[in-house]
Amino acid sequence: MNATAADYRWLDDHCPELIEAYCVTLVHAVAPREVLGRLGARPEGRVTGVRALVDAGREAWRASGGDRHFLAVAPVDGWSVVIEPNGYLGSLHETAAELSRGTELVTHFRNVNAVDQFSRYVDGALRLRVEPLSPHTREGADPGGVAALLRDVGFDPRRDGADIGTATEAAFALAERLTGVRLTPEVLDAAEWLSGSAPAF
Repeated sequence: MNATAADYRWLDDHCPELIEAYCVTLVHAVAPREVLGRLGARPEGRVTGVRALVDAGREAWRASGGDRHFLAVAPVDGWSVVIEPNGYLGSLHETAAELSRGTELVTHFRNVNAVDQFSRYVDGALRLRVEPLSPHTREGADPGGVAALLRDVGFDPRRDGADIGTATEAAFALAERLTGVRLTPEVLDAAEWLSGSAPAF
């Protein structure tokens, strides 16, 4: 089944606090504990479900005073899914390049100011970068070749000005197209997340 933005319309109802500001990164064939290691993060415990994950992130932020980044990782269909409530580590070039060493990853992020980014890396190299709210501007190894895919999932790659909710839903759909990992409320709620914290920088 080919995912589109319509397949992710549940996001706003199911996890509104998360998608207001988040980073989601999918890393292929790297176990959750190794993902934490590549990020220089220390394990902090386990939580079950996306709501518990968001609550744990809020508490970790208060406890650290913002000095450490909270993240949580769970295995899904051969990939490690990393969620950062109000985070951005996975979107940084240095982080994505290291996480994708010997493998591939897809990452997308949005902050409270509607700054957003979607990237794909293979073995440390950027293959695609696009801003979901400005999908006509793209970079990477073959930025022009993805225009049809962007249209298919729900972007209009010819212009700016997409609705922020639709752009976020389309980013999740694009991640599914590139990884084969479908995130659903049931998957997020059933997952056991290994949480961790990494130094702020």
